[in-house]
Amino acid sequence: MNTVASGVSHLNANASAVEPKHDAPVERGPVPGSFKPTHGAAPADSMKPKIEVNDLNFFYGKYHALKNINLRIPEKKVTAFIGPSGCGKSTLLRTFNKMYALYPEQRAEGEIMMDGENLLDTRRDISLLRARVGMVFQKPTPFPMSIYDNIAFGVKMFEQLSRSEMDDRVEWALTKAALWNEVKDKLQQSGYGLSGGQQQRLCIARGIAIRPEVLLLDEPCSALDPISTGRIEELIAELKNDYTVVIVTHNMQQAARCSDYTAYMYLGELIEFGDTEKIFIKPARKETEDYITGRFG
Repeated sequence: MNTVASGVSHLNANASAVEPKHDAPVERGPVPGSFKPTHGAAPADSMKPKIEVNDLNFFYGKYHALKNINLRIPEKKVTAFIGPSGCGKSTLLRTFNKMYALYPEQRAEGEIMMDGENLLDTRRDISLLRARVGMVFQKPTPFPMSIYDNIAFGVKMFEQLSRSEMDDRVEWALTKAALWNEVKDKLQQSGYGLSGGQQQRLCIARGIAIRPEVLLLDEPCSALDPISTGRIEELIAELKNDYTVVIVTHNMQQAARCSDYTAYMYLGELIEFGDTEKIFIKPARKETEDYITGRFG
C-alpha cells in the first residue's frame, strides 16, 4: 500500500510539510476527454446535501475553466477538493460565494443550490450571500486594525449589537477559532502583530463571527509551518460540528486526515467524488489513483 493510502487510517498524524502555491500549468496526465468523470455522486451514507452543484460551467473570458460540474456537498461535513495545479479546484470553491463577481470578464453558468436557492441568481445580494458563505484564503489577510475590530467589523455590517453583546461575540468567535486564550489580553493590539498561524486563525474567527452556514478554506495552511498547520487541522475537525466546510488542498495527507469526502478534479472536470477513505484506499478511477499515488500531478 502506498504511503498516502496507509496514512488514511492514522488521522491524527502530524501535519505534513507546507505545499507550494499552485499556479503552474499541468504538463502530464491523461488525455482530456479520454475518461468519463464520475458526476454528481451522492455520498454513500446519503447525508443531506448543503450545496448542490448542477451543470456548472465557468469561464475566464473565452477560457472554459470548469466543465459541467455536478456535485453534492454534505451538510456539516468536511469536503476536500484535490487535483493538480490549474485543475480548477480553487475556481470551483470561489463560485460558491461569487468571488468572481468582481471581474466582469468572468462568468458562471448552471446552478449552485443551497437550501433551495440558486446562489448564482444575479438578483441575489452578494453581501448577504457572503454572510452565509464565508471564506478564508491561502495567505492570512487580517484587516489593518485591532484584533477586536477584525472580528467586530463584519458583524457590524449585518447586526446591531450592544457593546456587551459585541464583546461576547468577539470572545465566542476567537474561542471557536482556538485563539482566545492567546489574545484575550491584547485585543486592542494590531492583528498584524500575531504570528502567521495566529493570523490565519484570526481570519477564521472573523469568518465565523457573522455565523455563516458554509466555510470555504482555500489552501489555508499553504503559508504556515507544520505546528500551525496541525492547529488549523484540529480546528477544522471542530468546526464541522457547526458548519459545512469545504477545503482546497494540495496536501494529500491533509485531505486524508481532515475531510469526510473528497473530490478529485483534473483539467476543469470532476473526475471522482466520494468518501475520503474510499477515494484514498480504493478509488474507482485509475486517474484518481495515479494522482494520489504520485504517478502524475
